[in-house]
Amino acid sequence: MASSAAVDPARPDAPPFGTLLRNWRERRRFSQQELSLAAEVSARHLSFLETGRSKPSRSMVLGLADVLRVPLRERNELLHAAGFAAHYPRRAFDAPELATVHRAVDQVLAGHEPYPAVAVDRAWNLLTANRVVTRLTDGVSPALLGPGANVYRLTLHPDGLAPRIANLDEVGHHLLSRLRHDAEVTGDPGLAGLLAEVGRYPSVAGVTRHLEVAAEVVVPFRLRHPSGELAMFTTVTTFGTPADVTVAELALELFYPLDAATDARLRRLATD
Repeated sequence: MASSAAVDPARPDAPPFGTLLRNWRERRRFSQQELSLAAEVSARHLSFLETGRSKPSRSMVLGLADVLRVPLRERNELLHAAGFAAHYPRRAFDAPELATVHRAVDQVLAGHEPYPAVAVDRAWNLLTANRVVTRLTDGVSPALLGPGANVYRLTLHPDGLAPRIANLDEVGHHLLSRLRHDAEVTGDPGLAGLLAEVGRYPSVAGVTRHLEVAAEVVVPFRLRHPSGELAMFTTVTTFGTPADVTVAELALELFYPLDAATDARLRRLATD
């Protein structure tokens, strides 16, 4: 049977390998000398790679990408630019090869009830969620909840949860900072575009990068709800040893109650 694994095709407008390598080196704030020492490559050869005077081997591309902590999707781009086939498959989340991963995600989300939990991809597009999440998003615009729903849009859009978030400045600052970090770390233009979009929402347009958040253990998420205010915090879990682009970019965000009142309200919501 043919595998359903897919690889990212080479973009016709993709920069040459040397340009991509230099961009990643500068993004990670390595000098040529520092990268050459870390990767055990001569500085002269590294310079030749960046200028296109030398062509890297496949193992050289993967070795440099490992030192530079390049995400798997972009490692494939580096390989394409150097003239090699992609190394890391990218399967659909519901592909048969990811059935074990999918089951594990479902088990974690279901087992986390009565507290909310979601699974998202790199752009925080919603892949799946447990039943409690649907109780918290009642009344949100259907346009934000359909196929391709995005957690950043769902949370920060004025037709989403934003009007119900009691500490929107804090939450907006935290989410925009996280999205900005992800866009910078990955160099993904899609994330940069999403950041520009949500940053223009009137609900968070006035949030400054340098907002002084409350000195608490975690940034709370305080959601107004008919049952009463829900005070929560979240953790984000990723897979430790991914060898597939989809799995590498998969994250689980798990919500926990900050107080006994929220715990009781979430338990009632889960059983209603």
